[in-house]
Amino acid sequence: MSGDRLRLALPVLSLVVLLGAVFYLQPRAMSYFGLNLLFNLAIPVALATISQMMIIMVNDIDLSIGTFVSFCACVTATFVHDTPVIGYMILAAAILAYALLGALIQLRGLPAIVVTLGMSFVWGGLAVLILPSPGGASPEWLKTLMSLKTPLVPIAVVAPLVIALAVHFLIKRSWVGVILQGVGGNDRAMERAGWSLVRLRASAYGLAGLFGVLAGMSLVGLTTAADANIALRYTLLSIAGVILGGGEFVGGRISPFGAVIGALTLTLAASFLSFLRLSPDWQIGAQGAILILVLAVRLVFIRKGAVA
Repeated sequence: MSGDRLRLALPVLSLVVLLGAVFYLQPRAMSYFGLNLLFNLAIPVALATISQMMIIMVNDIDLSIGTFVSFCACVTATFVHDTPVIGYMILAAAILAYALLGALIQLRGLPAIVVTLGMSFVWGGLAVLILPSPGGASPEWLKTLMSLKTPLVPIAVVAPLVIALAVHFLIKRSWVGVILQGVGGNDRAMERAGWSLVRLRASAYGLAGLFGVLAGMSLVGLTTAADANIALRYTLLSIAGVILGGGEFVGGRISPFGAVIGALTLTLAASFLSFLRLSPDWQIGAQGAILILVLAVRLVFIRKGAVA
């Protein structure tokens, strides 16, 4: 089995095993309504994971995506709901800010992990200024969209897979995606070929900002309200989702389908741990243990494949 297929096979296998365990513990979950509950927050988590994937694709890590999604959720629940034009302008400005951040990191040679950590405080502060206490409301069109009833399988499962397919064609089948992956693979070669690394990194960060905005909006559509701390866990979940899905921190190696399946797996893991009546204080650690186990298995198979 090739390396790319193995990277995708392991998250799929882990998702199937977890799903089987959930159905064993709670047979009633094996229904349309049950699946909808299990994967209720899969759409925003998948979008946040895709956002993180865009950053990892160029060998960076974004430690601000959780607070950024929270900020976008607060804007959606307030400005977009009350004054749509102003709200959409703020979200567009946020995407532009992300792109400019990527350009700044490339121009000054700054470590992305430090810059994005600093930006996490900026986004978090803005979110608190917009919405000091939980509240706001979802725009009706967004609430309707997120509550669509798709045939056979709930939208909470269908939408992430559609997102993965769209991003797969963007990153793996278009010249734009090939060039952006080239930044992570060999940025010096891209520069010698005449490409502007500033523009390319800004483009990757701009795409990350776009998917971060969509994550915040979808989260409000599901919860019908917002909170300045509503998506803080998404930072670690998004990184874990990308790595669980076969992505790597260097070399521009990412997999849109793998990242989304990784996000679905982590979403399902939270439901599985709830069925085990595990204390919420221990659930994050247990999710980490699941991630380490899958990565250990992947490493073993990759080494065996290299030896063979």
